[in-house]
Amino acid sequence: MFVSIDGDNKKHNVKIFTLSTCGWCRKTKKLLKDMNIAFEYVDVDMLSGKEKRETLKEMKQYNPKRSFPMIIIDGNVVVGYHPDDILKLLQEGEE
Repeated sequence: MFVSIDGDNKKHNVKIFTLSTCGWCRKTKKLLKDMNIAFEYVDVDMLSGKEKRETLKEMKQYNPKRSFPMIIIDGNVVVGYHPDDILKLLQEGEE
């Protein structure tokens, strides 16, 4: 279900819920790839049946509105394309 993207930086657990048609979702994936961050993503609109129901249920735990993209970094949630918030979470613990 989730697609793993390899990157040199594996310090963080990064998971993204996206839509295949969402420009902001593509920008978020590109940002992480450009930063060489390892992450997992799922295009929720490409799922069906039980997989889709379970994924939406998981999303609802973090964001009841289930907006996209939804980025989870070490348990912290960023909803939408907010590069500064994403960078801040990725830099935590690296000082």
